[in-house]
Amino acid sequence: MITESEIRETPVPEGRPRAAVVRDALGVGVAVGLSGFAFGVTAAGAGISTLQACVLSLLVFTGASQFALVGALAAGGNPFTAAAGAFFLGTRNAFYGLRLSELLRLPRAVRPLAAHWVIDETTAVALAQPDRKSARLGFTVTGLTLYVLWNLTTLLGALGAEAIGDTRAWGLDAAGPAVFLALLAPMLKTGTERAVAALALVLGLGFLPVLPAGVPVLIAALAAPVVLWMKGRRS
Repeated sequence: MITESEIRETPVPEGRPRAAVVRDALGVGVAVGLSGFAFGVTAAGAGISTLQACVLSLLVFTGASQFALVGALAAGGNPFTAAAGAFFLGTRNAFYGLRLSELLRLPRAVRPLAAHWVIDETTAVALAQPDRKSARLGFTVTGLTLYVLWNLTTLLGALGAEAIGDTRAWGLDAAGPAVFLALLAPMLKTGTERAVAALALVLGLGFLPVLPAGVPVLIAALAAPVVLWMKGRRS
């Protein structure tokens, strides 16, 4: 039987080892960062120049929104409608930022840079850590790795697409949607999240033949409030 004195004398671990945090952060950063190649290819197939694709990755840096933007443009959508759809997809990062600001408590001087790195992957790695020090390390390593690789592979993908010519002939126009789905699927962990995704799919595909390109994405965004409203009524 453990006595009270033995409990007090037992050292309490201060968090995960730095090597474990860095290993996990690098794994996420490298795995997702390489998909920037698919974005570069998709952007080139949509008629976006290499410079424009690189600027998007440098300044926007949120994969789902970037894929949504170039996908709508590739389908002939209005640039403003395409940008609106990408914007609504990116608003989730603002909610991530609210949670991370409390967790990380970063100095004011670095907050603008850190805000640019608030995305799905950096949030997931930071929230998985047991303490603030590990969360800061995981966030930083994931963000830096992903930012560098995403931008590098965007450039390589865009240059490669220009070299091979028509990306549709090679079937590379499907790379963007495939990567988008691969990034989305692991995030659907609860019944509510899966219901939102299913309703968004039905709305997006249902309105695709009758509305201009880009608009179905905006309609699909209504899936979240509808599902949450229905869930609230049942409870």
